[in-house]
Amino acid sequence: MTDKNKDEPLLLAVNGTLMRGLELNPNLIAAGAVFVSEEVTVPAYRLFSINDRHPGMVRVTSGGEAVEVEVWSVPAAGLGSILSKEPAGLCIGKVTLKNGLEVLGVLAEAVLCEGQREISSFGGWRNYIASR
Repeated sequence: MTDKNKDEPLLLAVNGTLMRGLELNPNLIAAGAVFVSEEVTVPAYRLFSINDRHPGMVRVTSGGEAVEVEVWSVPAAGLGSILSKEPAGLCIGKVTLKNGLEVLGVLAEAVLCEGQREISSFGGWRNYIASR
């Protein structure tokens, strides 16, 4: 990475409370993030409701679903502050979008999802919370 590239914004896919209008979205805004687009992942993920507070998305090798996400442009320097304010067990990994683009995204450690309700069939966190 050159010095020039370290300051370039990163694309980040979010699938839960960081989305526009939801509880932790101010963390993205405070880090200087800018909304880019609504997207859908390839069908390679399972989504869980973590105590009905936030989702946890895990990549799987089979039995996955497509998940609705928002893609944000995040200043590289702001990524750490966003992640440090995320609930325990969430992390940054690679997410593949339906359009073929691979971006950074918020994923969950598998242990976080153990014993939690799977909500993959809803297609996304917004659909799940609207159904409650």
